[in-house]
Amino acid sequence: MAVTADYQVQFPENDDIYSILAAEGIEFLLSHSGEVPLEYIHGKTICLFFSANWCMPCKDFTPELVKLYESLQKRGEELEIIFVSFDHDMTLFYEHFWSMPWLAVPFSLSLRNKLTDKYRIARIPSLVPLYPDEISVAEDVIGLIEDYGPEAFPFTKKRKEELKAIDDSKRVGGDLEKLLTNETRNYIVSRNGSKVLVSDLVGKTIGLYFGAHWCPPFRSFTSQFIDVYNELTSSTKGSFEVILVSTDRDSREFNINMTSMPWLAIPYEDRTRQDLCRIFNIKLIPALVIIGPDEKTLNTNAREMVSLYGSRSYPFTESRIVELEACLKKEGDSFPRKVKDKKHEHELKLDMAKGYVCDFCKKQGKFWAFTCDACDYDLHPTCVEEQEASLV
Repeated sequence: MAVTADYQVQFPENDDIYSILAAEGIEFLLSHSGEVPLEYIHGKTICLFFSANWCMPCKDFTPELVKLYESLQKRGEELEIIFVSFDHDMTLFYEHFWSMPWLAVPFSLSLRNKLTDKYRIARIPSLVPLYPDEISVAEDVIGLIEDYGPEAFPFTKKRKEELKAIDDSKRVGGDLEKLLTNETRNYIVSRNGSKVLVSDLVGKTIGLYFGAHWCPPFRSFTSQFIDVYNELTSSTKGSFEVILVSTDRDSREFNINMTSMPWLAIPYEDRTRQDLCRIFNIKLIPALVIIGPDEKTLNTNAREMVSLYGSRSYPFTESRIVELEACLKKEGDSFPRKVKDKKHEHELKLDMAKGYVCDFCKKQGKFWAFTCDACDYDLHPTCVEEQEASLV
């Protein structure tokens, strides 16, 4: 049977794993310490975990499932996971099973095929909760676990809807501490490792800055954003703060990132980083989300605004964009439509440009430019004025 490594499973209407095990003559399950009678799992919440040692997504997901399992055990949840192997031989089966703290069905091709057919397993890894008929299960349990960790339990559609509602509430905002803290952490960290209480940031405009050191666009935007941050820190008298939400691959990259930045960060080891990426649906980096002084989300695409307008973007509201566009239009209306440059043969026309290099002063420019339609030649409006003044 061909199996692809993915995270999808279809669920049957009824579950009776005991009858399948009995039909195969199975009277026990396996643990690391030996055989376990089937009676051991009676009354427990049971999940079947279909996985294989050769499957890289399986090997990537298994440690995450181990953390969830151990966390739920400590919480006192009556959860038991049973491993169903897709491995090619007994040696690989035991090698894979050794990384798991739960139970397993004995290695059997016939049993695996029956369980695969009954639970319609199309891809691995797959996690199938065996609940009573009246309790419906989430369609993508593994995706739910990857998104929410132990909070995904008990893996029902109802729980999935509850978690989505919590995310929606956090995305809209109104409670900064609920968004940025958890039961074990009420602070964020500075570049020198000192702790800053999130409660001390309430009332400020906060930029959640998503990115990673390995990403060239992130490093490029960061150099611009640092200048903007320094300007706003001074001009707003400390009313603006930035918090890095790292998507770095490891703590070493995170530490390199932090040494170059003047702002704060969510600790690298904290799951809140992943939660914030999910809550704000971050798909591309760098990304900048703005939380207003009232603790509500103001702007989820502030990176583009900062790229265009720099520190003039503050306080990053829609009304501020309207003001800036009106100012630009007014500025453009004050310029002539066309000019002649003594150093260039063609007529130059007034145009908008996100960025260019002035051919007179050799400095960067943006917004209004006098540009040549025939060749790559641009002038700052101020440089045109300087040239005209020099001729008087």
